Amino acid sequence: MEATIESIESTESETEEDFFEESIGEENQDADRISELSKGGYQLLKNNKITDAKDMFKKILDIENNNNYALVGLGDSERKQNNHYKAIGYYNECLSYHPGNNYALFGLADCYKALNQYRKAIDIWEQYLVHDDRNITVLTRVADAYRKIHDFKKSKELYLKVLDMEQDNAYALIGLGHLHYDFKEYKDALYYWTKMLELNESVVDIRVLTSIGNCHRKLKTFENGVAYFERALVLDPNNFYALFGLADCYRGMNQQYRSIEYWNKILALDPDNKVILTRSGDAYRNTGDYKTAVEYYNKALDIAFDVYAALGLALICKGEGKYEEAAERLSNLIRNDIKNYRLYIDLADCYIKLNRKQDAVSALENFQKQGIRCPPISDMLDKLKNNKPIY
Repeated sequence: MEATIESIESTESETEEDFFEESIGEENQDADRISELSKGGYQLLKNNKITDAKDMFKKILDIENNNNYALVGLGDSERKQNNHYKAIGYYNECLSYHPGNNYALFGLADCYKALNQYRKAIDIWEQYLVHDDRNITVLTRVADAYRKIHDFKKSKELYLKVLDMEQDNAYALIGLGHLHYDFKEYKDALYYWTKMLELNESVVDIRVLTSIGNCHRKLKTFENGVAYFERALVLDPNNFYALFGLADCYRGMNQQYRSIEYWNKILALDPDNKVILTRSGDAYRNTGDYKTAVEYYNKALDIAFDVYAALGLALICKGEGKYEEAAERLSNLIRNDIKNYRLYIDLADCYIKLNRKQDAVSALENFQKQGIRCPPISDMLDKLKNNKPIY
């Protein structure tokens, strides 16, 4: 009987050992298989074979249904295809099993950023910064997000923190340029973008050149702007922003014929651009070529109504001495754009030319009734009421 019991115990012991060894073996096989599939999936994702990558990641979930690599991989796959809400679902699922997973947090925040939900993106990135407040990638992204919601102070604070950590960080310098430009601090924007250019003279980014050019446009240092836009055109002869910048700089320098040259280069690439048709019409009008200007304004209006094209036609009437028609056109425009002070000034000017001083005063007073402070309106009204020279 003892022998039988020993035999049974021995058999049970061997069976138990075999079971555990088999289980460990299976776990090791699963781990190896997951590792192999994960590496394969991310390589496919890197090569932009997104459908194949998804298949790989889903195979991992068949082995382990809450695997963080697979859930993040599927999130990244959907994000690459701009399926941001699906990606958010995968990242949140990963975080429900693996709270604080950095890759899921990064992906989730990037999704919210892409959806213009910047406050949600900021909340997620700041969760990460609690544990690592010196991560430059996250700091610049949070600074960018604050810039998007127009929080100048917090955005600048974070960009400068990055520059304290890494003096010539490109993302922070570019971000500070955009931040100051957005807040109309063009000299400061110029400082940061120029510094960026100095650091990368050998490999110039065309966007930095056009940004510097735009600062000069805004500062009305048009001659300086021309040089940067011309450098940009060397890199890309059809670059819209460089062509636009040159046209606008020459307009600002009152070199209308040069301005026309660049407006028309844009129109050769984009003939139905309503804004550029109107700008070109303005340039022809300012050279006295009313016939061509009318053609351009009408082309713009054939695409869709444009207040500046309609204003251009009114100003041509005024330039040709057709003051009654010009006044009628301007009055119609005011009905649809009652806060545009320039319309009232041109209308008042038409009335003055028609010797209808009281109508001119009434037009200007109608603008003031809206409670909008406008020095040009106030100045013209004061001159009319006190019989001072208007021009």
